[in-house]
Amino acid sequence: MVATFKRGATLIWAANLLHRGKVIRARLASRCALRRTRRARKTRYRQPRFLNRTRPKGWLPPSLRSRVGNVSSWLRKLSGWSPVTECHIETVRFDMQKMQNPEISGTEYQQGTLVGYEVRNYLLEKWSRNCAYCGKGEVPLEIEHIQPRSRGGSNRISNLTLACHSCNQEKGAQSVEDFVKDPKVLAKLKAQAKAPLKDAAAVNATRYAIGNVVKAFGFPTNFWSGGRTKFNRVRQGYQKDHYIDAACIGTSGESVQIPVGFQALGIKAMGRGTRQTVRTDKYGFPKGKAGRVKRVHGFQTGDLVKLVQPKGKFAGTHVGRLAGIRATGTLDIQTGTLKISANYKNFSVIQRGDGYAFTLGQKPPGKH
Repeated sequence: MVATFKRGATLIWAANLLHRGKVIRARLASRCALRRTRRARKTRYRQPRFLNRTRPKGWLPPSLRSRVGNVSSWLRKLSGWSPVTECHIETVRFDMQKMQNPEISGTEYQQGTLVGYEVRNYLLEKWSRNCAYCGKGEVPLEIEHIQPRSRGGSNRISNLTLACHSCNQEKGAQSVEDFVKDPKVLAKLKAQAKAPLKDAAAVNATRYAIGNVVKAFGFPTNFWSGGRTKFNRVRQGYQKDHYIDAACIGTSGESVQIPVGFQALGIKAMGRGTRQTVRTDKYGFPKGKAGRVKRVHGFQTGDLVKLVQPKGKFAGTHVGRLAGIRATGTLDIQTGTLKISANYKNFSVIQRGDGYAFTLGQKPPGKH
């Protein structure tokens, strides 16, 4: 029997890209707080700045702009390594107004944006694809009212959660306080239910920007809904994973062969250092100067290196990223949870730092 191979139907490379938007937002908030305290210590009066902070069309905050930049960076890398002929993008849309107020209609939309929405997809992301009551994953989940409609509950997104069939049936028309006996679980459930829709807002804000960046490369670009992706993935029996969703997008994802034991590359955006010249304590006062040396003996922070330690407690071969360098020639390598300091002569460069960290060992695709 001769096996036939259909070009484009077998997945040969995939990666999960982890953005650093939360890190950027936290650092900007810290910088803002430090600047605010400095301004408070300066009593000179400054005229208010009015209408001089205009933002260009399509402006995004730095935490979201980094997402777009990461996608653009990796598309540029991939197009240089392989002959990219077309791009397929999944666009998920959330109607923020409808989520908060299901009864909204007509002119009420003048206070917000009118777009399509997928409440179930949002709930899957919000509740991490697990049952809110028993915590089970990898099982069919049903949309469930935290406060039953018969007890005055609404259809608002803050009153919806996901539950497995057994929990949904057992809860029935009980209030959540009567059904969940553990006070810690109850408090966690209520807190998560009231969590803001910032993740959905981030998706809405960046979907067009990412599409425009991809189209700027000149490749034929197609846009598909998240429902189409899920239909293709479920029909083929693959489990939920970001790289599997990417392989199952649109018409090209209707028939995809993912080899047994396939491992996706994990890519984590790390940034390219800091421009802060003076370190500060938690009160904003100077604590010490940042390192003035960018590169030592050809090594710099972020490089992927191999350490061959001839003797001592950490004797052996270690592979990881440089977490720090010193002008004395001592380098710090980070390998998982282990941090080792050694002389530069025992190091060799595998890859220069490009602002990303890589890991291999993602779970292979499985069947439902």
